[in-house]
Amino acid sequence: MNALLIILVIIGVVILAIIALYNGLIRLRNQVDNSWAQIDVQLKRRNDLIPNLVETVKGYAKHEKQLFENITKARASLMEADSLDKKAKASNQITETLKSLFAVAENYPKLRANENFLQLQEELTGTENKIAYSRQNYNDMVMSFNTKMQKFPNNVLVKLFSFKSKELFQATEKEKKNVEVKF
Repeated sequence: MNALLIILVIIGVVILAIIALYNGLIRLRNQVDNSWAQIDVQLKRRNDLIPNLVETVKGYAKHEKQLFENITKARASLMEADSLDKKAKASNQITETLKSLFAVAENYPKLRANENFLQLQEELTGTENKIAYSRQNYNDMVMSFNTKMQKFPNNVLVKLFSFKSKELFQATEKEKKNVEVKF
């Protein structure tokens, strides 16, 4: 009788441990998904601000047609992106074109003094900061999730329930290069 009770207690403890491990993995996976959703929210906000910024700059820089086309294409590719990787690449492309846009704006003193432009530039800069923070938070969540999946005995449970590791949000090789500033 005592042996049966001990076996039942051990089985119960094992079952509770499996449930706790599984629920912990689910919680972390959901946090990773939520972190990506927060990046998505900021990317949408940036996409909503870009047309206003472009229209403001267009009035001052009519001959910068190629730049406006590049921004429009980058924005469209982000809106059409259907995977994390595609969204990350499109987001990086937008960041690069926005740098060009702000560089063009430097050539137009009246534009830099324009209240609408300044407000849009400030909002876009704030959004870029939020995107950077969201990416950092996402990577932190991915690291926690992937680490928990790799630890024993979690790795056994991961295989049993077919959990998949998540990819980190990483900078492209182009973004890692030094920025060349010429005067």
